[in-house]
Amino acid sequence: MTEETRHELVKKAMDMRKFSYTPYSHYRVGAALLTKNGKIYGGCNIENAAYTPANCGERTAFFKAISEGEKEFEAIAIVGGPESGVVDYCPPCGVCRQVMMEFCDPETFEIILAKNRDHVKTFTLKELLPLGFGPADLEK
Repeated sequence: MTEETRHELVKKAMDMRKFSYTPYSHYRVGAALLTKNGKIYGGCNIENAAYTPANCGERTAFFKAISEGEKEFEAIAIVGGPESGVVDYCPPCGVCRQVMMEFCDPETFEIILAKNRDHVKTFTLKELLPLGFGPADLEK
């Protein structure tokens, strides 16, 4: 992936934070998911008074893409922090990692965590979910 594409994903993830619905935690997360064919899907977290029906920004981006027929993904950028601004890296929760495992190659799928354009850390899905359980495990 080019540095330009990485920056574009981080910018989109940062922009998506403004759409977050976070009246309870006040913690806004934006995500930008890159498909293998170069399309970018944005997502944000959406909270609910009952808590359990809440949805993370990463899953919002995945579900939008999948609902439009996409099934092959290259990378996701994630930016999160309090409403006042991003102060640290925001890794995906376990549920989001499991959704990624369903649709992504853990060896090559990149998870880009950013505080801003200049402070970025990149991991593979396998690094963040080393013993992930996915569709291939059901074929054994």
